[in-house]
Amino acid sequence: MRAIIDVVLPVFGLIFAGVAAGRFRVLGQESSQALNGFVYWFALPPLLFLGMARVPVAQAMNLPFITAYLGGTVAVFVTIVVAWRWLFPGNAAEQSMAGMNGTFANTGYMGIPLYMTAYGPEGMLPAVIAAVVNGAVITGGMIVLVELAQGTEQRLSRVLADVGHALITNPLVVAPVAGLAVSAFGLSLPKPLVTFGDLLAASAGPCALFAVGLFIASRPLDTLVRGRKAVESAWLVAIKLVVHPLAGWLIAVALELDAFWTASVVILSALPTGALAFVVAQQYRVYVERTSAIILASTVVSLATLSAAMIVFGDARPSP
Repeated sequence: MRAIIDVVLPVFGLIFAGVAAGRFRVLGQESSQALNGFVYWFALPPLLFLGMARVPVAQAMNLPFITAYLGGTVAVFVTIVVAWRWLFPGNAAEQSMAGMNGTFANTGYMGIPLYMTAYGPEGMLPAVIAAVVNGAVITGGMIVLVELAQGTEQRLSRVLADVGHALITNPLVVAPVAGLAVSAFGLSLPKPLVTFGDLLAASAGPCALFAVGLFIASRPLDTLVRGRKAVESAWLVAIKLVVHPLAGWLIAVALELDAFWTASVVILSALPTGALAFVVAQQYRVYVERTSAIILASTVVSLATLSAAMIVFGDARPSP
């Protein structure tokens, strides 16, 4: 219960503050876009960079954790795509987006702030690794799948080129990779640069959570109550918040991860669907309404599921 009061409630309090600011029009859509831009380009990159630069490479490249987190994600994604062919027939792009909605955790805007609040800078590494995996592997793979579903074989080379360009220009991928290089080569960063980065990084958590709230406030509520779409969305929310973390936990136990890293697989997998899923859906004009509904519903319902995860696993602490 202490984990809910000390960690989960303040995190969701910032989200609901953003929702209130949007609903009561204290801040408009322009503010949401500006805040998202600040978090994406200026606040999260130094947080990820310094987070990686301050830990040994061997610790950052935690392959058992990556295997458990990514393995659970892939297993649930494949299950959704196969099941959706029978339960909710549609085209391949829709089935791929359904898989993304059921597995793409909001590690950047919620996972990192949650870990900063719960464990401090020394315990943030799992969230940083998960955010990089999401940005570099899962998002890239999703773009390829949707492009292939909507296009032709002749477009494959251009698709791969576009994905490669998107990854090498993504600050949430470049920043931790650069930090990992600093750690690998044992480089010493100038004190003013570190202080500058720490000041920006300190704003990442509250600004990211507030931005999530503004995003939710801009989504239409009626997308939740429309026949088959409502049923489909409800199933994906349940899969995202219950089945996804359970799959990660099973793999983590099989790989014999220690208590903190096992807890991290579960907690990070139990995060709601990330807003980047809506960006992909909107970009390709596929699954847009259901994606916005799933992001909204999963974020609200995750107050209960994340609270449960923190009660069960909250006592696990990072090793000194």
